[in-house]
Amino acid sequence: MLDPELLEILVCPETKTRVQLADAALLERVNRAIAGSRLTNRAGQKVVETIDGGLVREDGRLLYPIRDGIPVMLIDEALPLDGLG
Repeated sequence: MLDPELLEILVCPETKTRVQLADAALLERVNRAIAGSRLTNRAGQKVVETIDGGLVREDGRLLYPIRDGIPVMLIDEALPLDGLG
């Protein structure tokens, strides 16, 4: 679980808007897309490793993955949520 104090200070590195924890349903959809080789990150690389959690940008368009309890707040590592099944 992510420390609530850390969550309060984290923002999207691109837009500087707030992020919130992804809910279980969204994580399931993201991990299904990863397992089906249907998800690429902002850098255009296919995502092959499932995620433990995620931080969704305020506008709901991007998810920053959490792996091994660590938020990956890199623009190129963000996962676009547009068109996610």
